[in-house]
Amino acid sequence: MTDPDAGGPASLIELDRREVLVAGAGAAVALTLETGTAQAQASAGAEAAPPGTAMTIRPRINGRAMSVEIDTRTSLLDLLRERLQLTGAKKGCDHGQCGACTVHLDGQRVASCLTLAAKMDGRAVTTIEGLAEGDGLHPMQQAFIDHDALQCGYCTPGQIMAAVACVREGHATDRASIREYMSGNICRCGAYVGIVAAIEAVAQGRQA
Repeated sequence: MTDPDAGGPASLIELDRREVLVAGAGAAVALTLETGTAQAQASAGAEAAPPGTAMTIRPRINGRAMSVEIDTRTSLLDLLRERLQLTGAKKGCDHGQCGACTVHLDGQRVASCLTLAAKMDGRAVTTIEGLAEGDGLHPMQQAFIDHDALQCGYCTPGQIMAAVACVREGHATDRASIREYMSGNICRCGAYVGIVAAIEAVAQGRQA
């Protein structure tokens, strides 16, 4: 066997191992530094991103004319909840899949989390706060109470707004149709039997 101290094959093998270890460690450090720099640049870029353009809109919300300056990226839901303190519409999924944020836009139901506030200029918005007239409840609100169509109540404002639209649209003709046209509103408590019964009662005129 060749003497390692004589610079033979064994020493060359040992030298190669050291070089590999040193090179590997150096590459790992370089990659870490590069990744950290890229992340820092991305973060700085995000912080430096300019805000959306401001604009003034003049919607009619619950029958009241308003003038509001907004960021063009603002959703109708955030305008209602954060700016106007109309917190009846709830932020559930924030992806238009649960129906908790349902409001009426020019008489049609919409998911306010997916609707830009910038599109509200000159348009009429009705929320659960504006559904009743005076001190009396809207018939659908009363029906939800009478038929025990709620449990925790989180989804109830959106359910009621969708239910009113369901009747207005002429889709509350039978229970199957009601279920179909209310399928976009989720009740995690499972109060669907009462919800359908309440809508059916209003549609059939059994509610004042």
